[in-house]
Amino acid sequence: MALLLEQLLNGVQLGVTLFLLAAGLTLVFGIMGVINLAHGSLYMVGAYAAAVAASSTGSAVVALLAGLAAAAAVGMVVEYAVLRRLYARDHLDQVLATFGLILFFNEGMVLLFGRQPLFVNVPEALRGTVRVLPGVDYPIYRLAIIAVGLLVALGLYVLIQRTRVGMLVRAGATHREMVRALGVDVRLLYTLVFGLGAFLAGLAGVMTGPILSVQVGMGEQILILTFVVVVIGGIGSVRGALFGAVLVGLVDTVLRAYVPGLLRQVMEGSEADALGAGLASMGVYLLMALVLLVKPRGLFPAHA
Repeated sequence: MALLLEQLLNGVQLGVTLFLLAAGLTLVFGIMGVINLAHGSLYMVGAYAAAVAASSTGSAVVALLAGLAAAAAVGMVVEYAVLRRLYARDHLDQVLATFGLILFFNEGMVLLFGRQPLFVNVPEALRGTVRVLPGVDYPIYRLAIIAVGLLVALGLYVLIQRTRVGMLVRAGATHREMVRALGVDVRLLYTLVFGLGAFLAGLAGVMTGPILSVQVGMGEQILILTFVVVVIGGIGSVRGALFGAVLVGLVDTVLRAYVPGLLRQVMEGSEADALGAGLASMGVYLLMALVLLVKPRGLFPAHA
């Protein structure tokens, strides 16, 4: 029971990390119509900036601010310099351009920091464990990630559904010319939306740094899973991104924890581990196929 609860919490923690990435990705595609394969690179930029700041200053607060600022600033520069010219172009052009950005950012990080991974310590205030149930201790840092992810989800809901800026963002997604006719600078609005998506990706990178190593290509490793979340939740839907991310996080974590053990009952250990890892990897894609079979536009489509 304790192991199951721990794995469920791990799944939720992975889910909220995926949500931070998927929320930005689905906003950019749902509102601006841009397929941004380089979204994972912004996650990597945030992680690297935080890791370097942490090693230079020893301050977790400075590392957090550096990671968020770097990701948001790089994201807005990318929107202004590259993506703004692709809004009216075919999605294939967007895919090619953003794939080129992935190569650019990866090589840039190699030139700046080398190929060796960087390791980040957990902030001192968040070290250790806390007893969540009798006999079940869980790392404080992972609980903090869950809390931050849920607070961000609440903040995004208020921003998009309850504020004037959110109203303009929603209107700009479907009636771009009308919003422009009302005197709103749609280009600036899109730059800010892209910056918000990059900010969220950077936050995910900053929080992931102490759990995983910070290394070149880390964005691509999680980008595919993020796209799965967007498809399951419904393109353009922040609510769908949250539910889809938690669902994917739980399924992926539970399958990786239990499938190899079940297979060891019927085959050798190494073979069971290899096959179990493969089956667990397939689990989220089977989940996506099942969801699309029942709801082709995802669980919570933005314009349902």
